[in-house]
Amino acid sequence: MIDWEKCSGLVPVVVQDAVSRAVLMQAYADREAVRLTLETGYAHYFSRSRGRLWKKGETSGHVQKITGVFVDCDGDCLLYIVEQTGPACHTGETSCFYRRLSL
Repeated sequence: MIDWEKCSGLVPVVVQDAVSRAVLMQAYADREAVRLTLETGYAHYFSRSRGRLWKKGETSGHVQKITGVFVDCDGDCLLYIVEQTGPACHTGETSCFYRRLSL
């Protein structure tokens, strides 16, 4: 179960490619986004900057077909396993995690 109170209504979602196992992105989902994800089989999120629900790929066509949804042991984070169509990142990169941070 998701601990919505602990998440203040928005649960972080880590997205992993079903084939390569690469981490593609991180986003947030509210109750409606999770419901739609489970109902439709495609990833939905809540955009904090736009203040609205969105389906990944609604404008780009780079949808994420869900193959699994997991909740962590604390109930405050989700993992979506997806079949990614096209790049996951809005920059055109395969993954949003393409920039290495120097130590």
